[in-house]
Amino acid sequence: MGIFIQLLIDGLSTGSIYAALALAIVLVNQATGMINFAQGALAVLSGYIAFALLNAGLPLILAILGSILISFVIGAAVERLLIRRFERGDPDTAVVVTIGLLTLITGVCAWLWSYNNRIFPSLFPNETLELLGAKVSLRSLGTFVVIVAIMGLLQLLFVGTKLGLALRAVSINPQSAAFSGMPVGRLLMVGWGLAAALGAVAGVLVAPQLTLTPGMMDNALVYALAAVILGGLTSPVGVVLAAWIIGVLENLAAVYIPFIGHDLKVVVPFLLIVVVLVVRPQGLFGRKAVVRV
Repeated sequence: MGIFIQLLIDGLSTGSIYAALALAIVLVNQATGMINFAQGALAVLSGYIAFALLNAGLPLILAILGSILISFVIGAAVERLLIRRFERGDPDTAVVVTIGLLTLITGVCAWLWSYNNRIFPSLFPNETLELLGAKVSLRSLGTFVVIVAIMGLLQLLFVGTKLGLALRAVSINPQSAAFSGMPVGRLLMVGWGLAAALGAVAGVLVAPQLTLTPGMMDNALVYALAAVILGGLTSPVGVVLAAWIIGVLENLAAVYIPFIGHDLKVVVPFLLIVVVLVVRPQGLFGRKAVVRV
């Protein structure tokens, strides 16, 4: 029983990392209708910005807050100067642009800071406590709590605020939103800025666990995209729950299904995705899109 609880807790902790990126992807999609494959690279850049501010003498909490603020500006600038030229165009072109942006940002991070592993301090103490026979890391518990708080705030943003409703309106029909007097351009910039700021949170949560490297978010991005597909693009709560499901299931499968083991555990979430897409294409928590013809 202790082993099962340990695997469950570790899976929730790992899933929280996936959830942070998945929420940023959902935020961009809700604001612009695009899937941002560069979200992981933006999170890495945010981590390096926090690392640079830390080395400049700022306390850890101020370095993280500064990174979040700078990341918001970078995200807004990327949308204004690059992405806007491809929004509402061919979706395939937009995908290629975000993949190219991922490669560019990763290369810039490697050029400025090299591929050497950098040690980034954790915001939470590196201690453990006993829970039903399992050891729970306070860092993992802190990450879990942060993601739950972000999930709630993001859900509140989209459902209960004028800004969130405006972002959704712009995503669904930018022309009608513009005719209604909404500042479409500024809303798109805000959407990308908020997603980049959320990516900064993901970066500073992941860096202490994986060490800071240009490619540290590559695997996490794959799982985050899987969580987005499984949970549904329209539901922040859904993608977080899906990320936790993925984290827990791959841990349990690695231990309790012998022919899978740790080498093939990555297959588990993708098999689950195939099943979900066949039964419920909009994801477990997503809404069906109704198109009038």
